[in-house]
Amino acid sequence: MSRLDDEKYDADHASLAGEPGLGKTEHDDGVDRHLAITKPAILEGLSDEEIAAIDKRTTRKLDILLMPTLVCLYILNYLDRQNIASAKLAFIDVQLGMSAVQYQTAVAILFAGYVALQIPSNMIVSKIKWPGIYICGMCCAWGLVSGCTGAVTSYAGLVICRVILGFTEAAFFPGAIFLLSLFYEKKAMALRTAILYSGSQVGNAFGGLFALAILTLDGTNGLSGWRWLFIVEGAMTVGLGLIFMLWMPNTPRNIKWLDEREKAQLQYRLEVDRASKDATDELGVGKAFWLALSDPKTWLLCLVLQMNYIAASVTNFFPIVVGGLGFSRTVTLAITAPPYLLCVVAITINGWHSDKKQERTLHIICPFLVTIIANVIAVSTTNTAARYTAMMLLPGSFYSASIVVLSWISSSITGPHVKRAIVYALINSICNTPNIWTSYLYSDQPRYILAFSVDLAASVGVVLAAALTFWYLRRQNRRIERGEDLGINGPTRVQIEAGFKYQL
Repeated sequence: MSRLDDEKYDADHASLAGEPGLGKTEHDDGVDRHLAITKPAILEGLSDEEIAAIDKRTTRKLDILLMPTLVCLYILNYLDRQNIASAKLAFIDVQLGMSAVQYQTAVAILFAGYVALQIPSNMIVSKIKWPGIYICGMCCAWGLVSGCTGAVTSYAGLVICRVILGFTEAAFFPGAIFLLSLFYEKKAMALRTAILYSGSQVGNAFGGLFALAILTLDGTNGLSGWRWLFIVEGAMTVGLGLIFMLWMPNTPRNIKWLDEREKAQLQYRLEVDRASKDATDELGVGKAFWLALSDPKTWLLCLVLQMNYIAASVTNFFPIVVGGLGFSRTVTLAITAPPYLLCVVAITINGWHSDKKQERTLHIICPFLVTIIANVIAVSTTNTAARYTAMMLLPGSFYSASIVVLSWISSSITGPHVKRAIVYALINSICNTPNIWTSYLYSDQPRYILAFSVDLAASVGVVLAAALTFWYLRRQNRRIERGEDLGINGPTRVQIEAGFKYQL
């Protein structure tokens, strides 16, 4: 970026955010000087109690109508992504003549497409008027691809479907996180991210049991059970995706469920939370991409989540690892549910407490101390009780940290919507690359020594990376206190005057 571009962006951002000296003061005309954001006329004259009631009513509507929709979409996302593990228990590898390495490739190749399109997809989401409808449309697309997987007759056909499935699923998770950031303040993001993430855990918990029910169709109309698995889950995804389009919100300005006062107050409180108006329309995608790449916080938080996702790679093979305990297919699919149900409870509590305390680092490190213990148990023994105890602890611990890292990204990356959308996608795409190579670690069954050793090392890496990020952000906060300029990737002067500090 040229110096001229820098200066233009500073000027644009200052104009939009109302930098001191450019906006009016509270003493002049009632505009809050610190935030330089004018309260909408429709809210003038309302008491604090009335405003609080509007806030409460608006948040309740968002929670009731937005969160269940995103959770359901995430459940569908995981069902269509992870059903290949259940299909293996139904002998898809035998019927398609796949070797062990070919099956691992079929699992891993999805993430090649998944990683490749996340950044372009979130660039689109940040610029279009209907991001919610776009996400639902991509849901229908991956459901269609999943259904088509039930028709493959060879390893090559399966790989092609998995690559395309990765392309279509790339839109959902970073797009959903970005969508949440459009409607919720930073202080509320950890809990909402936890609620969203619970969708994947419910999918993991009941995906095996749901698959077990579908596999009973084996032989119906001459089709194998694993084919019915892909067809039924794909058709269900397409149908629900079309239904969700009818009410999925897109932006605070055009949300259907709110009256005019509620829309105005929602938009106003989000601007107050950011201490600026959004500069998305004025900032080009190329410049926003450069800002995302040049922000050290992007790479520190990426490192934390990268180590986190390496440690969490066991979930791609969870039914198979649990199957190594020696149980039947039915029992194996049944006992994969309790660890993920415990996980839903754990991530919700950790996300809620992190928001309540407005603290992130310890809410990442403490769960990962449990992850470290669980990996030590898993790598040390194949005793059924001990190994299953480790399996119970793992998802709840590493995913409890994941949702806090994701909310940490939301609260730490300053700048307009388009930059934050790119950062979400950039970090998520990079951090999903371990799903490609870790698939090849799960070959020495039933002990999986190499896989659990790598997971253990990555768990220690999370603790160190979180500590490093804490140190950097604390250093930045001290610079803010000293009145130093943090540059274009730091908070604006308006945000600093409003009391901005990085969450630690």
